Amino acid sequence: MTRPNQRTKLRTDQRGATAIEYGLIAALIALASIIAFQMLGLSLANIFNTINDALN
Repeated sequence: MTRPNQRTKLRTDQRGATAIEYGLIAALIALASIIAFQMLGLSLANIFNTINDALN
């Protein structure tokens, strides 16, 4: 393979870009999940405390 053909092939290869995009999407989903679980965590603790108090 000649040098110009290698450069053209590298420029048209989208696999690396796709992997990076999927990585970014996964990171954003993980971040959103962590934030949502932290916000719900306090609410869930209060709900379980209320249930526990009602059962006692």
